[in-house]
Amino acid sequence: MSSRTSAERILDAAAGLFADRGVGGVGMGEIARAARCSRATLYRYFPDRRALHLAFVHREARRVGAAVAAETAGRTDPAERLATAVLASVRLVREAPALLAWFGAGDAATTAELAQSSAVVEALGRGLVDDEDAARWLVRVIVSLLTVPGRDDRDERALVERFVVPAVAVDPR
Repeated sequence: MSSRTSAERILDAAAGLFADRGVGGVGMGEIARAARCSRATLYRYFPDRRALHLAFVHREARRVGAAVAAETAGRTDPAERLATAVLASVRLVREAPALLAWFGAGDAATTAELAQSSAVVEALGRGLVDDEDAARWLVRVIVSLLTVPGRDDRDERALVERFVVPAVAVDPR
């Protein structure tokens, strides 16, 4: 079995455990057992818990980013494209129990720290805007909506359209 396949199997096992018990409630030994590998194998691919968390977040960020890109590909209006991308990101995370687990009260601090440090997560924002600061801010907006949701989808769309889109709008000069 290839190392890529082994690492993916470990991340898949972690995903199931995260969905069931939250991110903070899962130990490395439990992940090794769920992946049907030894702890030594687990640590060969992920030297510590933070490395495993980063690898999981990077993998899922790439997946969500690709889905958002596909969903926004046909949109030509920049404001509509941005609003759709932000809201699609939020929706896609909410639809995936292993991702939604990262935004519970007990795990939100870990998520916020990873969102600020992860190049792949930041790249999601850079896929929407060229400005690095705006990209980092968009990731924070998405994390905020996941941590403290609006009343409903309409409320969140209204918030994004009223506050996010104008703040990130590109100067047409």
